[in-house]
Amino acid sequence: MILLRKHLRIIKIWVFIACMGPFLRLLLDAMTDQLGANPVETLHFRLGDWALRFLCLSLVLTPIRILTGQSWPLQFRRMLGLFAYFYASFHLLVYVVLDLSFSWELLLDEVPKSPYILVGFITFLLLTPLAATSTTGMQKRLGKSWKKLHKLVYLAALTAVVHYLWLVKEDYREPFWYAVIVLLLLGVRVVAHYKKSIKQGNVIVNG
Repeated sequence: MILLRKHLRIIKIWVFIACMGPFLRLLLDAMTDQLGANPVETLHFRLGDWALRFLCLSLVLTPIRILTGQSWPLQFRRMLGLFAYFYASFHLLVYVVLDLSFSWELLLDEVPKSPYILVGFITFLLLTPLAATSTTGMQKRLGKSWKKLHKLVYLAALTAVVHYLWLVKEDYREPFWYAVIVLLLLGVRVVAHYKKSIKQGNVIVNG
């Protein structure tokens, strides 16, 4: 058990470094003028891509436990979820600061013409309470309500995919595959919950 904890600490350090990798690469590309003809758009899109990727990675850990019976990967769920919020925050920040220059009038003018912006804001708002209550202390304070609250991540994953689908104007292949991945990850949970309900029902009947 002690050996496993030591290994997990080491693995967590490497996972943290790996999670920071895309952000550091973006900083390097920005400093060396490697973001292309429209650097703000490239920065905005790449941050959004990584936010969605980390959201999917945080969701894949429970299916791994369900399919393999190994629970230790769940130790990384909080970190991956927080990194999803980290990249989503910078995704939003780049849009508001660099793209809109803090112009709220421009934002209000853009939303009716581009509803994907509103869906993106909704996704960010759904993720915010999850990030704010991700600590062990908040988990203890909220008790059973903590699990109910954190089920918002499923809705956030769906709205994130819708945000991406509505954002894309021509090539829908990438957001389509993200939609497939999210639906599969949620589907595994639904099937597992259904099997658990049937099993509990049988236990009650037999008892």
